[in-house]
Amino acid sequence: MLNFPEPPKEYSSVFLEETDKPLPQKIDANLRYAFFSTIATGGKSLIKSCKDLHLSRFVCYKTLRPEFADDEVEQQRLIREARVSAMLQHPNTIPTYELGRDKKGNPYFTMKLVHGYTLREILDFRERYDLTQMMEVILQIAFCLAYAHKHGVAHRDIKPENIVAGPYGEVLLLDWGLAKVWHPDGTGSEEEASKAVEIADITLTGAGKAQGTPHYMSPEQINQDPTINHRTDIYSLGAIMYEVLSGKTPAKGEKLHHVIESVLNDTPDKPSAITSARVPSLLEEITMRSLEKEPADRFQSMDDVVRLLQQDWKSDLVRSIY
Repeated sequence: MLNFPEPPKEYSSVFLEETDKPLPQKIDANLRYAFFSTIATGGKSLIKSCKDLHLSRFVCYKTLRPEFADDEVEQQRLIREARVSAMLQHPNTIPTYELGRDKKGNPYFTMKLVHGYTLREILDFRERYDLTQMMEVILQIAFCLAYAHKHGVAHRDIKPENIVAGPYGEVLLLDWGLAKVWHPDGTGSEEEASKAVEIADITLTGAGKAQGTPHYMSPEQINQDPTINHRTDIYSLGAIMYEVLSGKTPAKGEKLHHVIESVLNDTPDKPSAITSARVPSLLEEITMRSLEKEPADRFQSMDDVVRLLQQDWKSDLVRSIY
């Protein structure tokens, strides 16, 4: 189990004056949330913490940034994200509480306020954690994706920043804003092409260094293949496993176009070839097959990945000691 600091007391403690205070006889939805504080600003969204005065708890409140508030396409995407998150009721997804509109008519949704570390933060201090702890996080995300895929949803934005591990053993997959869903006849949304990640929009920081996402994107996602399906998530999870095992991302490059070229063309070295740490052979096999360029050459379902991750890979670590 990973060790974390306790969440702030004002967010987590339960007191009698909160549980027993009277509920107003007339409910005004516009007066339900108060004490807003910005947590993060996304590309087009705004995420805040606030207190739900009806239930006396702090929640996460997501809406569009003011400059996108009147954009009907972005409104529909936010509403879709809320409903996808709500309909995927799994222990490793964040519970969605309410979808509504504010006083100005702009959509918002509320969800569980999560305290913990992202997998990115854990990997940045990997010396504090052992492989068993990190692989437990990976297994929980694999369970979550297997569930989502069975219910007709591909996440399409699997990366360490979107995985959170909490202080009580919880592991949560965040941000379903790029999720792909299909019509009953198997066709996708008409605006699917415009919803894909635009390579030109990927953030660059410092001296042209790529940030985050491109290292975990599958080749078909980079190529914006309209037939993209759940196997893109298998690739992305494989890229995270590669980093867990080796300390490096499978795609190389200091600049964005180098990373993109690496994802499309380079076969990464096996993790065991680039780290002095012991790499269990089973985990390496799962990782390398998940990173195949062609979707047909990867595992065909996340169920297969889950089944292998549950096998005994730890005996390799024990043998390396003796």
